[in-house]
Amino acid sequence: MAVAATSRLNLLARLGGAAEECLAYLGGLAQLSSRALWLVFVSPLKRRRSFDRAAGQAMSVGVGAIPIVSLITFFIGLIMALQGAYELRRLGAMQLVPALVAVAVTRELGPLITAIVVIGRSGSAFAAEIGTMRVTEELDALEAMALDPMAFLVAPKFVAMAVMVPCLAVWSDLMGVLGGCAFGVTAGGFTTLGYFTSTRNALTASDVVTGIVKSFVFGLIITAVGCQEGFSTGAGAQEVGRSTTSAVVRSILMVILVDVVFTIFFYITGGLS
Repeated sequence: MAVAATSRLNLLARLGGAAEECLAYLGGLAQLSSRALWLVFVSPLKRRRSFDRAAGQAMSVGVGAIPIVSLITFFIGLIMALQGAYELRRLGAMQLVPALVAVAVTRELGPLITAIVVIGRSGSAFAAEIGTMRVTEELDALEAMALDPMAFLVAPKFVAMAVMVPCLAVWSDLMGVLGGCAFGVTAGGFTTLGYFTSTRNALTASDVVTGIVKSFVFGLIITAVGCQEGFSTGAGAQEVGRSTTSAVVRSILMVILVDVVFTIFFYITGGLS
């Protein structure tokens, strides 16, 4: 009995420690995000240098990701159309394929796939960049030159991600619809005009806006986690790799959890109108 009681206490202690660590991490993310956003809206972006850094980050985050996002979401749309048509053909409802693809891509798959691609390309890069600067003491050098690392490094990243991730999500929606159209025209018995007409009739403004809202929040989460992991990097090159891996894993986990919360909220409230 004593051993069982001790085991339960140890389990509760581990659970409490994990919960405390999780809350502390979320608090650190909130503190970093609030400070960066305060810097964005108060002073740094009024300076030419900060604007140039934000523009450079936007080019890297957004324009650089267009080819891979386009390729992935095009094939995701094609796969969705194939899988949907497999079942809908049996029910004699092939005309619903464009609606299935359009709603699934704009509400869910477009923002989510975009976020995962951006995590792999940019979230990991943020953690590696800041982590390397931490190891090589470049962050201390910035502070010695009276440059706030938050304003110099983090705030431009927040601006770039807040603007470019929703733009990438909209682009991924288009490519997903085109992927579905490729199947519809070649094997589904649709004409190009007919497919896009069915897609337009199936979509509402709330479908697109829902995806944009999700992707905007995803962009802030990816930036916060990547920068937080970079700032928490320990000494040694091995720690940079740890921070990069941790940034990718934690970003994906948090994006999925936030996506679940958004989906439940939009389901209960009936979505954005």
